Amino acid sequence: MDVIDLRSDTRTTPDPRMRAAMARAEVGDDSFGDDPTVLELEERVVGLLGTKAALFTAGGTMSNLLAVLAGIGPGGGTVVAGAQSHLLHYENDGARVLARARVQAVPDPHGELDGDAVTAALADGPRPALLWLENTSNRYGGNALDEASSHRQAAPARRAGTAVHLDGARLANAAVALGRRPAELAAVADTVSFSLCKGLGAPAGSLLCGPVELIEEARYFRRMIGGTLHQAGVLAAAGLVALDRLPELAEDHRRAAALRAALAGSAGVETSAIPRPTNMALFQVPGVPAEEALERLAGAGVLGLPITADLVRLVVHREHSDTDIERAAERIASVFPGGRA
Repeated sequence: MDVIDLRSDTRTTPDPRMRAAMARAEVGDDSFGDDPTVLELEERVVGLLGTKAALFTAGGTMSNLLAVLAGIGPGGGTVVAGAQSHLLHYENDGARVLARARVQAVPDPHGELDGDAVTAALADGPRPALLWLENTSNRYGGNALDEASSHRQAAPARRAGTAVHLDGARLANAAVALGRRPAELAAVADTVSFSLCKGLGAPAGSLLCGPVELIEEARYFRRMIGGTLHQAGVLAAAGLVALDRLPELAEDHRRAAALRAALAGSAGVETSAIPRPTNMALFQVPGVPAEEALERLAGAGVLGLPITADLVRLVVHREHSDTDIERAAERIASVFPGGRA
């Protein structure tokens, strides 16, 4: 049986065009700052996000860690983030151990931080501090946050004189879904991480973007944690191809919408509402824990991930076809025709 892998949009692989670009990439040594393809990629993302500088890193976890190290320093401080943020659930150890940060969780319905809770957390926590935003919101099913929402969330930090970081792992998805330029959604933050290796399909790579002085400090920290790359233009070339594909994310969103609609019509599952959806679907099977549901789905050739004890996340990406999505929905319905078997 063929397997339809809906675990993550990191599951994409380089296609012939991307591999050809990587093979012919002009390279230097990024540790000396003279890899021309890396410099081209950084300049292009600076233009895309409207920042002053950018730093190429191996991936989003590294970009986010560098934002914390440069934002509060390695001596510790407070990072205020949503209770369901990617930082708190998947990157907390890096911030806590390497940056000695205290990560303070606040309520974040649908990925939007509660303003009063942010104000209280910033007042009570050790300084310096950093406010952490995320767009799209991973654990809320890829919910895209518009400019008004982002500015509401950032307002308490601005009043307190606190810097703002935006985890933009799927900022490209948010921009396409909302019909906005990435720079318009990034303008709320002092620093932004921008991933190339999720829906955009590069095999690796993220960029930390922000002011020149802060990005140079992040470059120092990148070296400190062993993140220096040498002939990194090979990976940066894939990133340049990935940027060309930003408009194609609309197809992922269309297919994800079809998947959500099919699941909503299935008697055996309950779908979660996503106010501004992108490329994900969330569902649960009443009475069936997420891990058990996923085991049963794997037997039918559909792979997903648990988000909570009950919720299953499915992610659509550029390598899925309309047929894949139709078959995935059919298999889910066949495994859970009416809830617990």
